Amino acid sequence: MSLDQLLTELERQGEENDAATTDRPHKLLNITRDTGELLALLIKANKARNVLEVGTSNGYSTLWLANALPDDGKVVTVEKLPHKIEMARANFEASGLAAKIEQFVGDAADYLGALNRRFDLVFLDAERTDYMSFADAVIDAVVPGGLLVCDNALSHADEIAPFIAYVEQTGEFTTATLTVGKGEYVACKHKRAHSD
Repeated sequence: MSLDQLLTELERQGEENDAATTDRPHKLLNITRDTGELLALLIKANKARNVLEVGTSNGYSTLWLANALPDDGKVVTVEKLPHKIEMARANFEASGLAAKIEQFVGDAADYLGALNRRFDLVFLDAERTDYMSFADAVIDAVVPGGLLVCDNALSHADEIAPFIAYVEQTGEFTTATLTVGKGEYVACKHKRAHSD
């Protein structure tokens, strides 16, 4: 199965699964295909090599991220729900992209709290009400010149508004909310001014 066939199959599975359950932890809540295309474009345009994703689900978005990276690029993806971790692992193996993907099993706040590295792009697509609990760590995790991208910026604007306001007040980012998919908040961290 080609990657595009796998992505198409995951889109179908996601739609069928989410229509059949009202239990939020068992919904897959995948990004839209045009959001995947935007993420791929941002990675290529920014020459990103190291990407952090918070919220793996079944790995659909992770595959978009990993495929856009150069051969030596890596995605670290964080997920705490065991059934989604196993589903994603199987999809990573099927995609042929598993070597570019590192799974972290556990809570995003725990991962970010112990972080001693930075990323060219950080993609947030998890429980939006949790974002404020690790806002400082997320901001610090983005390299100068790097990107912070948040899904659901329009579909769940109220839930994500406090986090966006917090990012904005740092003065460290140039930002835009794009009408792609469920709304993508894109923030580019300013590069440090070189002192002579």
